[in-house]
Amino acid sequence: MKFFVDTADVAEIRELADTGLLEGVTTNPSLILKSGRDIMEVTKEICGLTDGPVSAEVTAMDYDGMMKEAAVLAKIADNVCIKLPLTMDGLKACKALTSAGHQTNVTLCFSAAQALMAAKAGATYISPFIGRLDDMGIDGMELIEDIRTIYDNYGYDTQILAASIRTVNHVKDSAIAGADVATIPPSTLKALVKHPLTDKGLEAFLADWAKTGQQIG
Repeated sequence: MKFFVDTADVAEIRELADTGLLEGVTTNPSLILKSGRDIMEVTKEICGLTDGPVSAEVTAMDYDGMMKEAAVLAKIADNVCIKLPLTMDGLKACKALTSAGHQTNVTLCFSAAQALMAAKAGATYISPFIGRLDDMGIDGMELIEDIRTIYDNYGYDTQILAASIRTVNHVKDSAIAGADVATIPPSTLKALVKHPLTDKGLEAFLADWAKTGQQIG
């Protein structure tokens, strides 16, 4: 499973990129607002911090508008991935953009039928929103499993990008269900390494080491 980080905060992206674990970035209008920066400026900076895809989202709701905005976003850097809404116009734009050689991320997926449509439109990534389904009392992981089954049945190349991830268990369960990518908030990504028994073990080792009175080097 590939790890993308879901943020437009350049400092957080830089910190995670330095670990070597970061393989892409996703942004959206809400994250751009939170960053307080110009979309073109911040997206260009983010693209320089990773070789992986950086999802930049169109805001137009009609095909012509999406294509115009996509043309602007695609000029920012070679690793920009155009993020599109899961609507008929969005799928039409997806087909046109992927046919022209651009990476695409079809977002706000909440059903396997929608994911099938995105794959048929040639999407590079489909983004099922796990957390928002869980908020409604629906098991978001069942959606990942259903999409995985459909894509495997027909050999679709579209990658499943588990989105709206809220917890460490969301990441684990998405990996078990066969998601290709998880886009993760920075705090959750950092939490993946934590376990109370790890902390307890390190505390005991360091206490014993101090008693030896030794130093390495």
